[in-house]
Amino acid sequence: MPQSSVWTVGESSSVAPSCDCLAHRFGNAAGRPHRRPKYPSDMTDAEWAVVRDLLPVPGWLEGRGGQPEGYCHRQMIDAIRYLVDNGIKWRAMPADFPPWERVYAFFRRWRERGLVAEFHDRLRSRTRRSEGRDAEPTAAIIDSQSVKAAASVPAASRGFDAGKQINGRKRHVVVDTLGLLLMVLVTPAGVTDRDAACGMLPRLLARHRRIRLAWVDGGYAGRLVNWASTTLRLALDVVRRSDDRHGFTVLPRRWCVERTLSRLMRTRRLARDYETRTASSEAVVQWSMAMLMSRRLARRPGPLVPPGSAG
Repeated sequence: MPQSSVWTVGESSSVAPSCDCLAHRFGNAAGRPHRRPKYPSDMTDAEWAVVRDLLPVPGWLEGRGGQPEGYCHRQMIDAIRYLVDNGIKWRAMPADFPPWERVYAFFRRWRERGLVAEFHDRLRSRTRRSEGRDAEPTAAIIDSQSVKAAASVPAASRGFDAGKQINGRKRHVVVDTLGLLLMVLVTPAGVTDRDAACGMLPRLLARHRRIRLAWVDGGYAGRLVNWASTTLRLALDVVRRSDDRHGFTVLPRRWCVERTLSRLMRTRRLARDYETRTASSEAVVQWSMAMLMSRRLARRPGPLVPPGSAG
């Protein structure tokens, strides 16, 4: 990982901080006014207690260069959560948050340096352990979701899904058996599930070496199943919908990923793809899942289980 989650407590700012984030304790944010949480997307104190210890440590605090940050980390994260949850424009950021340019710079820096993925993965490991699972999964479920693209999405990164009759982008997601996100890839909507899986599966196994089984739908059937078995030693179990059933049907294992996709659509920034870059779309998905997991941990922290237990 590019950052460490452990830091050495040193000399803090001479001004008493109004927050216990790193930017207030060791950076230049001590003089900034305190903001009282008031929106539904804001972190509660219980959420912040969970999130605070899982945040990546800035490079300037570990002596790797860079200027100490001048804005509260909690306020920055609350601002991004507000944008993701309410689907606003960056320039429409409420005035009680830091300036939108600084919030976007924070979002962009975390996206480009992989810090949002690191933060998300730490939350996922903590959530799995709170549910009595091992931090690393042994099985996964794969699916995709096509969404319409806004006018801000360039033609080079959008396409047409003939099956869903959607002009836009497609989110290819891999989740564990709890429905927690393991990987996301955003492509033009015309990219088939099998083509996307060919690029995702090797990367998935490089990150999660214990996964040996994945459940998929009929869109992944065919040569992909044999290729995954012989090349990756990964078993793909195709769960098909029965032809004699009509309406909504709960399918074994596949309901986990369907539930995750429906939860993503509840965050308005994901109801349509507004991002110019696909990397930003993937980052917004990770922020949305981070909100879900921090709220779950705040409601039921649960005991941590040691590695090696059932997963």
